[in-house]
Amino acid sequence: MAEELAKADCIIIGAGAAGLMCALTAAKRGKKVILLERNRKPGAKILISGGGRCNFTNLDVTAEAYLSQNPHFAKSALSRYGPYDFMDMLARNGGTWHEKTLGQLFCDQGSRKILDMLLAECQQNGVLLKTEVEVKAAAFVSGGYLLDTNLGDLRGDKLVLATGGMSIPKMGATDFAYRIARKFGANIVEPAPALVPLVFGANMVADMKTIAGVSALCSVGCANVRFRENLLFTHRGLSGPAILQISSYWQKGQHITINLLPEHEDILGWLKDQRRNRPKAGLAAILRTPLAERLADWIAKPWPGNLADMSNTQLLAISKRLGAWHLTPTGSEGFKKAEVTKGGVSTQALSSKTMELKHQAGLYFIGECVDVTGWLGGYNFQWAWASGHACGLAI
Repeated sequence: MAEELAKADCIIIGAGAAGLMCALTAAKRGKKVILLERNRKPGAKILISGGGRCNFTNLDVTAEAYLSQNPHFAKSALSRYGPYDFMDMLARNGGTWHEKTLGQLFCDQGSRKILDMLLAECQQNGVLLKTEVEVKAAAFVSGGYLLDTNLGDLRGDKLVLATGGMSIPKMGATDFAYRIARKFGANIVEPAPALVPLVFGANMVADMKTIAGVSALCSVGCANVRFRENLLFTHRGLSGPAILQISSYWQKGQHITINLLPEHEDILGWLKDQRRNRPKAGLAAILRTPLAERLADWIAKPWPGNLADMSNTQLLAISKRLGAWHLTPTGSEGFKKAEVTKGGVSTQALSSKTMELKHQAGLYFIGECVDVTGWLGGYNFQWAWASGHACGLAI
C-alpha cells in the first residue's frame, strides 16, 4: 500500500457535506486527514440539493427547528458554527447567494459551487480524498482504528463516521454508521423517512385524480406543529413543502389537518359574506379566486347549486372542509423519496461539543447519521456544517 495511506491522524468515512466540512476543519489545524468515499464522486447529495441550486443554510437557525430525542443536543454545535460562518467561507471563495422565502439561502452559482469550494479547501489543506472505497470492517486497536478496505488496511488515530442516513438509497445510502455505532455500544433511534411525500388509500387517490399536479398555499398541522407553505396534490397523495415539513412529525395512524384558506381568519364568515354579496354564484365560482380552478371545482362537487340556496349548516360544513380538512395518510413514499432520515445514532451516547462517542475514545459521528433532523429549508445542511466543524476542531 502507498505510504500516504499507511497512517493518518484521522480517517473520515463519507465525503458528503458533514465529512467534507470535518476534513477541511481538521486539516486546517495541521492534522493528516484521509477522507474516504464509497461512491465514484464525492458530494452527490450536495449536487442534487435544491434542484441543483443548493439551499445551503437558513438565516433563522435555532435548535427548535430540529427533531431529536434530546432537543438540546444540537445547540452547542449550532452556536459555534452558524449560517454566517458558512456565508463568510462562501464569500471568500467568490460565491454569492440570494434569500428566498422563510430565510432560505440559495447559492447563485448553484450546487456545484458549494461542492467545488469544499473540495478546494480540502485540497489546499492537504486532505487525502479517496473515492470508490468500500470499508468492510472497522476495529479499535492499540493506538487507534484499523479499517479493512478494498485499498487494504488503513490506520487512523481517530475515526469519524459521516456516512449519512438511509434516505435516497440509489445514491449509496447504507446503515454502515448504525452498524459501527452498535458495535461500539451506542443505541440507535429507529431510522424513519423524513421530509417525504405522504400517500393515501386507493379510494382517496382515485378521488383526487383530477387534481394531481395542483398546488395550493395552505397551513398543515399535526402533533401540535403547524407549517404554512405550499402543498402539492400527486398521483399517490400529497407532497410540497408543507407536507414534507409535517411528515417529519407525522406517525402512522395520525391524521393531518389542512387549512386551504390560511389567509382567512373566519372562513365561515367569509362564506356568509359571499352568499350575501353573490347569491347566484355557485361555490366553485367563489373558490376559484383563492384556489386553482381544478381544486375549486373538486372541493365544490358535494355542494352544487347557488350560494343563496345553501343553509348555515351547509356553509359550516364547507368551512370545515376548507379550514380543517382531516386526512389520515396510509404511509409515506419511504426512504427512496425522503430528503433526510429521522432518527439515527442516539445523542445520549455522544458529546454535544465534540460528537465523540462518550465511552469510546476517538470515535465520532456527525451529520445525518446522528439523531438530529432539521426542517426543510437549509437546516440539515447547517447541521452538517456545524457538526462537522465541531468534530474537526476536536480530532
